[in-house]
Amino acid sequence: MSSPRSPWIGMVALCLPMLIVSMDVSVLFFAAPFIAADLHATAEQQLWIFDVYGFVLAGLLLTMGSLADRIGHRRLLMIGAVAFSVASVAAAFAVSPAMLIAARALLAVGGATLMPSTLALVRHLFDDPAQRAKAVATWSAVFTGGVAVGPIISGLLLEHFWWGSVFLINVPVMVALLLVAPVLLPGDTGDHTRRVDVISALLALGTILPIIEGIKKLAADGWAASWIALIVAGLAVGAVFVWRQFHLDQPLVDVSMFADRRFSVSIWINVIGMFAILGNAIMMTQYLQSVLGYSPLVAALWSLLPSVFVGAAAPAAAVASARFGRPPVVVAGLLCAAAGFVILAVLTTTHSLVPVLIGATALACGTVALASVIADYIVGVAPADRAGATSSLLETSSEFGGAFGIAILGSVLNAVYRLSFDDHAFADAPAGRSLSGALATAHGLPAPQAEHLLAVARSAFVSGLSAAAWVGAAVLIATALLAVWGLRGSARVDAGAEVPADAAV
Repeated sequence: MSSPRSPWIGMVALCLPMLIVSMDVSVLFFAAPFIAADLHATAEQQLWIFDVYGFVLAGLLLTMGSLADRIGHRRLLMIGAVAFSVASVAAAFAVSPAMLIAARALLAVGGATLMPSTLALVRHLFDDPAQRAKAVATWSAVFTGGVAVGPIISGLLLEHFWWGSVFLINVPVMVALLLVAPVLLPGDTGDHTRRVDVISALLALGTILPIIEGIKKLAADGWAASWIALIVAGLAVGAVFVWRQFHLDQPLVDVSMFADRRFSVSIWINVIGMFAILGNAIMMTQYLQSVLGYSPLVAALWSLLPSVFVGAAAPAAAVASARFGRPPVVVAGLLCAAAGFVILAVLTTTHSLVPVLIGATALACGTVALASVIADYIVGVAPADRAGATSSLLETSSEFGGAFGIAILGSVLNAVYRLSFDDHAFADAPAGRSLSGALATAHGLPAPQAEHLLAVARSAFVSGLSAAAWVGAAVLIATALLAVWGLRGSARVDAGAEVPADAAV
């Protein structure tokens, strides 16, 4: 049952946790050197401080979505807000790397409760399909905006306070959520007869964590049998997970939904959207800082510029979807993002800024537009009593997409970098393997030799970026062709009513 107040007032409450959870993905970008110096963290500990959040978040999303369907989405949202607040305080005042890693893991537990709960509550707040499409677009825009502004807020806080302040900003927002949620959000959305299968939850962890870890290791260290074995082990556990879902009366994930071509293709499109936007984000961060030489804060400020346009992409997609149907908007979003990759591939040099910003803006606008439309479709087709589980499935696919983007586009960039590196004296050294290695090597060289090495390395990086961008464009175009076939007959939002799913668009 919906709240008696305007659902848009409730939507404000849902935007609060999403903004903070998304900011927490990127808020450590500037704080990392300060944390490492203050806590004397080793390189491995620094890696875990960053990665543990994403690992735990991805591993628990499916379980938390199903739990939300059982105990109620608002209740789990408020439990998550308490956990997130406690973890934020613990992280802010951590006195050792181990304590900070544990606090980041608890933050991820809170985040895993908040993300599916918020999207499921959108499903319960908005009965009207047209209004729900706009609400999901708002949800997507807030999430994307949080990732973009996280580094900016982090940089500004670190100008005046200690590194723990980047965590403490979470607390007042979560306290505000605890105060307004009981008033603004519906509270009777749970089904207490529903069970959460513990074995399935463990199998989900055993599937997701090895696959994502293996993908990240392949991107960072190159191809190795151990990382391939890790991915294969995750896939094997995943097969057992799927088999178990077919044999449960109340599965953690209703895998039968994938029999619907439109649903399974929509999940794949969501994977590819995140593949593109996160894969490109990693490349752009390196380009702005290591090729153009901007400081982290200046690079983050330039990165924020596309967000001005991206913020309008999701609402515009909702309006276009209501008028023309979802498939044309999704295909247009994929082609817009592909055009962004083509601009990056063709126009990027070692001194480009404007073309890079134009390409990144087109790519981000296209991916955010299609993501919001896909999210609305997936949430809309889910039964209300399974909204949490379906939302968590969507968000888990996003985690996989981001990992694939970083791994595949990063691997292409690194491979072409090594092939294009034209300095035989350093070809077998760290400088010949990565731009960061070249920057580190250049610090110990005489000025003329350092300048030559950096020019060669930056040129090789741009060649790698161009190749990765062409691969990204090809993947997006292929997915657009798949969408033309796979989304045939998807429902259209029409002035408060849905066209039947089997109707032509």
